[in-house]
Amino acid sequence: MPVKVLTDPRHTAPEGGTAPAPAPHLDAAKLFRDHAQFVASFVVRLGTRREEVDDIVQEVFLVAHRRGGFIPGAARPTTWLAEIAIRVSSAARRRQRRSREDPDVQTVAGALATGRNPGELAETAEALRRVQQALEALDEAKRAVFILFELEGESCDSIAAGLGIPIGTVYSRLHKARKLFMEVHSRLLGAGPTPTTGPEGRKANSLMVTQ
Repeated sequence: MPVKVLTDPRHTAPEGGTAPAPAPHLDAAKLFRDHAQFVASFVVRLGTRREEVDDIVQEVFLVAHRRGGFIPGAARPTTWLAEIAIRVSSAARRRQRRSREDPDVQTVAGALATGRNPGELAETAEALRRVQQALEALDEAKRAVFILFELEGESCDSIAAGLGIPIGTVYSRLHKARKLFMEVHSRLLGAGPTPTTGPEGRKANSLMVTQ
């Protein structure tokens, strides 16, 4: 799957036509049933230690409950939860300054590797490790936008609404994050910097969106 460019329809709101019906109000229980896996994956990609993921996820949905659940608007439930997850995971890191471990890439790879042989699983785990290392080169603000757009398929409008930032900030962070991600990922592959629209860019992006 090619890396998204500025003509990607997710960068802009659709013109004309009838706007889709707003999503219904979602309480915390419904949000948890529908999106707990999304939140867990998101906080791992943000750099949360695997032994802390369950606690972080629980806290995210407690905050969602205290806020009265998701009320339909410009944001999607996932981008709304992402904003909470960023705050909760940041607070957790401030409370506990401990040595970092690699994310549980073996578990992630295993979940994606149904039917794959051990050699393919090992290759997937190593590829996921490189992706995570490249993500960790990004600061939290850029990483969050990059994950939501490139890995989770969210629109720029929804990201802006969910994170409470201007749409121009989303574009700027995404552009800078893509450039740095590909530079780091290329170095990890033993190659020089590769444009995001080149073969390696497409290959890296294809890997990410399958996670």
